[in-house]
Amino acid sequence: MLPVSEDPFDPTSLLERLATADVDFVLIGAVAGGVHGSSYGTYDVDIAFADDPENGKRLGATLAEVGADGPFEPPSFSCQTRLGFVKCFSAPIGASSYAALKSGASQIALRGHAVHVASLDQLIAMKQAGTRPRDELLGTEYR
Repeated sequence: MLPVSEDPFDPTSLLERLATADVDFVLIGAVAGGVHGSSYGTYDVDIAFADDPENGKRLGATLAEVGADGPFEPPSFSCQTRLGFVKCFSAPIGASSYAALKSGASQIALRGHAVHVASLDQLIAMKQAGTRPRDELLGTEYR
């Protein structure tokens, strides 16, 4: 029998917390794919974040508020929170730069906050750069 996590997966509340804290981030990964209509589920949230000291402090403080333990250091880190598992990247594989990722992203309204979501083309590029079978599967669906 697989262990059951006591932590709920609540990506909406997690993204709302990040937006409320004014963290500069772009939603990537399967949750972003879901925004674009993907039928594949996920159990974590992936974000790309601006790698500047002040944004890093806001990101770390917000993750700590929801129960994550650091260190929260670029270029990438993962952590378990009370709202689910989070993977954070300052330079996601397959994305040319954070600035390009953000400038090509769309925005969705989430409980009164604007959240940037990677474009479908950007998600495809990141999946093409991945090496897992799931990357190939999701890249095919996104195309």
